[in-house]
Amino acid sequence: MNAKTTRQDFSVIYGVFPTWNADLSALPIRYTYGGVEYAGMPENTRISHEFVDANIFRATFTGIIDNTVEIKLDFTEYRDYPVREWGVTITNTGAENSKIIENIRMGGEFAGTFTKLDYSNGETVTNDGFEMREEYLKDTDNFSLESIYGFPCRDAFPYMQLWMADRSFRVAIGYSGMWKMNLCRTENGISYTVGQKRCHMYLLPGETIIVPKLTVMGNAGDEAHSRNLWRRWYFDHILPREFGEKIKPAYILHNWMCEGKEEFTAATEENQCGALRRYVDHGLTPDIWWVDAGWFPCNGSWVDTGSWFPDPERFPNGLAPIGKLCEKYGTRFLLWFEPERVRPNTGAWLEEHHPEWIVHKFQFDFSREVCRDWMTNHVDNLIKESHVHIYRQDSNKNVGDAWEELETEDRLGAMENQHVQNYLKYWDELILRNPGLWIDSCAGGGKRNDLETMRRAVPLQYTDMGLGHHLVKQKQYRLMFEWIPYFRSHNQSWDVDGEYVEHPYSTFIDGKRIFFRDTDEFAFQTAMTPSITSMTHYTSEDEIFAVDRKMVPIWRAAAEIEMRGDYYPLTVCRVDPSDWYAMQFDDSDAQDGFVQILRNIQVKEDTFTAKMHVEPGRIYTFTERSTGETFKKTSEELEEGLTATVPHRTAKLYFYTWENK
Repeated sequence: MNAKTTRQDFSVIYGVFPTWNADLSALPIRYTYGGVEYAGMPENTRISHEFVDANIFRATFTGIIDNTVEIKLDFTEYRDYPVREWGVTITNTGAENSKIIENIRMGGEFAGTFTKLDYSNGETVTNDGFEMREEYLKDTDNFSLESIYGFPCRDAFPYMQLWMADRSFRVAIGYSGMWKMNLCRTENGISYTVGQKRCHMYLLPGETIIVPKLTVMGNAGDEAHSRNLWRRWYFDHILPREFGEKIKPAYILHNWMCEGKEEFTAATEENQCGALRRYVDHGLTPDIWWVDAGWFPCNGSWVDTGSWFPDPERFPNGLAPIGKLCEKYGTRFLLWFEPERVRPNTGAWLEEHHPEWIVHKFQFDFSREVCRDWMTNHVDNLIKESHVHIYRQDSNKNVGDAWEELETEDRLGAMENQHVQNYLKYWDELILRNPGLWIDSCAGGGKRNDLETMRRAVPLQYTDMGLGHHLVKQKQYRLMFEWIPYFRSHNQSWDVDGEYVEHPYSTFIDGKRIFFRDTDEFAFQTAMTPSITSMTHYTSEDEIFAVDRKMVPIWRAAAEIEMRGDYYPLTVCRVDPSDWYAMQFDDSDAQDGFVQILRNIQVKEDTFTAKMHVEPGRIYTFTERSTGETFKKTSEELEEGLTATVPHRTAKLYFYTWENK
């Protein structure tokens, strides 16, 4: 990769956080307890430290206030990247309720000349989400961001970058509930605080709460250097592993909407196993076989959740035959769950057997350990019995509604905090009990993809919006490639005669599934992401299967480079059908990369010149695998850009290698 960490990058982070055992009062934790404001750690703090491995150093600061309330701050220093992290837990070790603790926040000040903040609105459940925005603060202006509805990525993205005159800081928030961030211009630079959005509570005896974790990366380079330094750190330290190896690109197939019914409400052992066999027989062996909502007893409606066992009428042998068939083909079996929701008045098992575990209409109370323990044991057994390899968790209810409705004035944020802790412990236990298990994070799309969640999961459904709207996806890709670089896209195409259809669900004609467009090469070109779901139906004719057989190797080659190369967006993403779309990934270690130039559906010009990232003194050899086109260019020849002629509704994907002159 080109984004090598430099001494200057480390100088930036050391300039703000000079040493791990700094003045206790300077540690980045602030809170109010019993009406008294506290800064840093108390004087009675004990300090322990260790090297987790050669590149990770960790120190723990443990102090006591009011003789009974323990404040524990964990500091992590990455020695291979200019990254620092702080996480705080607060525990009432006494026998009585604590005094009110409130306004707990992590933060500090970045000294220097502040220029701007780069941030995003996150998942808005509309096509307007995933927008990259800028904010400029003047004088003593204040600016705040906060997430809503109980999720960390709903209407605010917990990843942002603060730019100074000669440096920048990437900041990520690790909290899987609602957070709030405040920025304020100061005489010396910019101050920042991050905390739980609602926090005013006493602690019960023995109760522990967590504080949103703060991760900061320093950077002395330009935008490209900063972006790719973060990507490298993410792949090295955040992306989950499968048996010790980084999760790899995945080609995904499924058989949904059987018999024309919604989602997987008509799925059976026969139609799932039969579809998988037909794909394999036609040369398409998926990395993942996807079974989504509706495999459980649900009255023909996938939203009728709360009975987490295979529908005995449709799966008399359970789900194990599907899981075992997947293992025969070397395919991972993915299964959907939504444990936080129990649909009322539907005969759901949980409602009938444990109504005391359901709060606020139809929310499973994850704030209680007994609920977490039951769900952990039950789902773990199902994973093992069914040979499930990927646990997919969705959340289509605004979980924050229950917290706001049920929490009292002196316990604001307490139920939420316990829910968040148990949600993470639940995942940790599933991973611990099932080595190699993937977790797919989905919350009605990408509403729960904070950094703590991403340490345990990948967002295979990072949004529910624009799955076949190429322009919307391009805007989403721009944000995801930069901050959460492993994700999945669909190769759906919702364009008809140069326009996009808003809700192009598939239909059936004479028993055959009909989409607005069959899978074609352009559909693959618009979904060149680390993982991909092909919408080629298992009943398709062989000429349609042939598209996948041709394009999957091309996609896979691109995806592998995306997971090891530096990312360079070459065009803006304005959701304008008359715009070109181009991107580049370059791996200087492997001396290869690719440039994609895609002609959107209303582009009038036939040619486009992409100003690709080029290093001097090289000879580049390009190959367009779809057409077999090959050519060479020197660095000097590419200074003006790479020009391609691209027919209507197609794209060029130029793989390249290079050598020094």
